[in-house]
Amino acid sequence: MIKTPKVDRQREHQANERTFLAWLRTSIALIGFGFAIARFGLFLRQLNFAITQKETPVNPWFNSENLGIFLVVFGVITIGLAAWRYNQVFWQIERSDYQPQRWGVWLMTGIVMILGLLSIPLLLLRNHLPSRPSSPLQPQSRDFEQH
Repeated sequence: MIKTPKVDRQREHQANERTFLAWLRTSIALIGFGFAIARFGLFLRQLNFAITQKETPVNPWFNSENLGIFLVVFGVITIGLAAWRYNQVFWQIERSDYQPQRWGVWLMTGIVMILGLLSIPLLLLRNHLPSRPSSPLQPQSRDFEQH
């Protein structure tokens, strides 16, 4: 086993820490986006109810709250996987047998792409907020004027 110089190992460990911190930032962003998506969907439903005085039907499975919860859970899992991978790479650097693994990158890429694609219908197909009802003092149609 060939030992790498102390300076090179130090750089490798620092690169490992930077990679861990990048994954940590990614997981925090996933949690933040999940929280924002879940709360914004709730806000839109409450706003719609305040304007129309009617409950908006919500799909029990495919809605912004569930997508937001899934993003938060995925962000928490990402933190755990990042810590696990950091520790794994740490020991590989110490043993001088580092082996890159691309499957984690591809897995995260795929899941984030799927979550992004799932958010598109929530934005495009959601019930649009109706315009404010007009004042009772204003005529609604020509039929009103004829009576």
